[in-house]
Amino acid sequence: MRESRRPPLFQEVLSSATVKGLLFVCIFADEFFGVYFLFCIFATVMRPLSSWLVWLSRIHRCRGFGIQSPTDYAFVRYVVNEHWPYYAYSTLQDDDWLTQKLGRLYFRLANWRQPSKMVIDNYMKYLKAGSRKTVSVPELEQVELARMQSGNQQVLESLLSRCNKDSVLVIEGIGNDREFWRNVQADERVGTTFDLYYCGILFFDKRIYKHHYTINF
Repeated sequence: MRESRRPPLFQEVLSSATVKGLLFVCIFADEFFGVYFLFCIFATVMRPLSSWLVWLSRIHRCRGFGIQSPTDYAFVRYVVNEHWPYYAYSTLQDDDWLTQKLGRLYFRLANWRQPSKMVIDNYMKYLKAGSRKTVSVPELEQVELARMQSGNQQVLESLLSRCNKDSVLVIEGIGNDREFWRNVQADERVGTTFDLYYCGILFFDKRIYKHHYTINF
């Protein structure tokens, strides 16, 4: 009696389909991860490149060039664009370049303004390094130095109602929300403004003629 067996055609078809399927999966995986790898490289390169493009577009507004007011010039030259290496910088580091760039700006602002109180903030380590006397509070009665994200009109109104001539308000993210920033500049309660692209800084001393500065930061 002959031994029963599977039809050879079925076995060949099964083997062929399996091999083709595996080849397809391998080719797809290779293409996918190749594209993903290129995307990662593109994202890594483009972010710092975009910051350089912003910097180059504002190069003629670097380090206070063109500012006539002595007080505004001193603020830009010795606070915003101060490049002297503070000792505190050795501990004020972040993996994200923009977080570190803004954090060190807030450090210099706190060092210059010396606020007694500030709302609890993600940049608290930078702010307290700049002003050791600063106490963290859940809410401010009077703004000395405060920070907010662009686009939140309710928060803006709350902070503006607590500002006086000595207040300094930082609005982060104005580069992605230009309309909001233009409305802030046009507000009658706001005095001189500084557009740093990644954030905007507001002064409120109405005794000084109102200026809007675009600064290379």
